Amino acid sequence: MNSMNLIPALPEVILIASVPLILLIDLFLPQNRRDVTFGLSVLAIGACAVVSFIFLQEKTIVYTFGGAFVSDAVSNLLKLCTYFAMLFTLVYSRRYINERNLTSHHLGGEFYVLALFSMLGQMVVISAADFLTMYLGIELMSFPLYALVAIKRDDGKAVEAATKFFILGALGSGLLLYGISMLYGATGALDFMEIAKISAYSGINRTIMVFGLVFVVAGIAFKLGAVPFHMWVPDVFEGAPTAVTLLVAGAPKLAGFAICLRILVEALLPMAFDWQQMLVVIAVLSMALGNVTAIMQKNIKRMLAYSTIAQMGYMLLGMLAGVKEGMTGAEMAFAYSSAMYYTIVYVLATLGAFGVILMMSKDGVEADTLSDFRGLNRRNPWYALIMLLCMFSFAGVPPLVGFYGKLAVFQAVINVDMFWLAVVGIFFAVVGAFYYLRVIKLMYFDEPADGRKIRAPWDMAAALGINGMLILLLGILPGPLMDLCVRAVYRAFLL
Repeated sequence: MNSMNLIPALPEVILIASVPLILLIDLFLPQNRRDVTFGLSVLAIGACAVVSFIFLQEKTIVYTFGGAFVSDAVSNLLKLCTYFAMLFTLVYSRRYINERNLTSHHLGGEFYVLALFSMLGQMVVISAADFLTMYLGIELMSFPLYALVAIKRDDGKAVEAATKFFILGALGSGLLLYGISMLYGATGALDFMEIAKISAYSGINRTIMVFGLVFVVAGIAFKLGAVPFHMWVPDVFEGAPTAVTLLVAGAPKLAGFAICLRILVEALLPMAFDWQQMLVVIAVLSMALGNVTAIMQKNIKRMLAYSTIAQMGYMLLGMLAGVKEGMTGAEMAFAYSSAMYYTIVYVLATLGAFGVILMMSKDGVEADTLSDFRGLNRRNPWYALIMLLCMFSFAGVPPLVGFYGKLAVFQAVINVDMFWLAVVGIFFAVVGAFYYLRVIKLMYFDEPADGRKIRAPWDMAAALGINGMLILLLGILPGPLMDLCVRAVYRAFLL
């Protein structure tokens, strides 16, 4: 283990080098040439993806920076998914931000640069091997998002959303830091593996550990937007420009899953019976509140915000199912990889849904109310079909990818004899199907208010097509992605 070997952190190094360069080049571009900034951002993401893909083929776990940073199968797989999500986010957002003057007047390519900085934070979180690196990653991921939510400085709603986001985000970070300080006080270590070793001893002060754990789990729930720390989600989703909403709703959830996996499984597995109880409560409340409140929403971004809260509840079902007396390594790997698979699937459907919303938001019109989707099938059958696939995937309708995600998570819960939890999950999935089906009913059975056809730029149309195909194909053939998740978790944590 070389303490300063930069190779395992090569994707991060590439991004750190390219982001300031992109900002500098952007400075000298004329107002109407932001497509250059977009192209350079895509190239930077592509370069990172190539490196991570090569690392994923190697079956080793490499630590660097004195054990603070790890490159393993889980981190490389999650990073690849993050690049994919960020690439699609930028493609979907390009026309929207150009039309809204978010890349002209007093603004240049800040949207792209801040998005890449946020992605860098997500990559650091995914590869963190101690609490300090984790915390730095979380802050690096969050701060660009706070700025982006308020990028329309003269829009009262956006500024209000950004203020709430920033204050509650700071509160979440504070809770996390307080919990970390407690755990450090009890164990004298910040390194995840070290904490796991020390907390397995019987001579440790359990009270302080549990006290710290409560605050750490609260901090994690804040970052995921799970109940009861969900207050910021609907306001930020609604108030932010739609392109920024996608930046908040998509890729960061993969980092949120990584936070759960690194802290709860890698560092605090000996405390599993304590955090398992907390996750049960958070998951049930998230599924209940998210699905029931979404029914009442008229704004599709708010509806998807409550949907996100509910989806995070389902993801946590997989996380809490990895712990049971006498459990085999294969069963543990299945539980955590079901949560990982669920997160990837959620991000895929979110990208598609917001892609369609961004495609419809043109000529300065925001397509953010449910009534905007009336008769979409008449205006553009292809995009109505993609939205239908995304909604059915969220609702867990076979043969789409969301169905297998839910099935895997429920299977994991049943494996640990929490049959009642699977029943609760299925019940709220049925409740949630109502508001997803309402969107489909509006698109296919209502008369359009505006009969004009909808067109999208070729790159956006191609990305939406790929997005829709993946939701369908990964649903019909869920095996390869699930196997990839299981192998990654097994290699990283259970060898």
